[in-house]
Amino acid sequence: MAEEKEEKKLTEETVKEEKPEKAPRTQKVKENIVFVGSKPPMSYVLAIITSLSAPNAKEITLKARGRAITTAVDTAEITRRRFMKDLKVSKIAIGTEEMPAREGENRARMVSTIEIMLTRE
Repeated sequence: MAEEKEEKKLTEETVKEEKPEKAPRTQKVKENIVFVGSKPPMSYVLAIITSLSAPNAKEITLKARGRAITTAVDTAEITRRRFMKDLKVSKIAIGTEEMPAREGENRARMVSTIEIMLTRE
């Protein structure tokens, strides 16, 4: 009987030790993209400056949709005019995404999007 308890302890310990490790993430997020949301523009300015401080980083993309578009434009202009004079707007892409209907709504809604690419010269 004591032998069964010891054997049971051993199997429990080995099971605990043999837990599988977390699977590595397969989805990679590019480091040179900043998603703009509802924070103040200076938060995103700091993110841009930090991303561009890497030695091989020459461009960064700001992405926003809906009401955050104004914040993205403000962020790009603040960064370009106050902090990084050598930063240029190389590309601006605008578009529309169809969002699914919310609860209680009967049709999908359209949301504007913008991507601003800033390049260091």
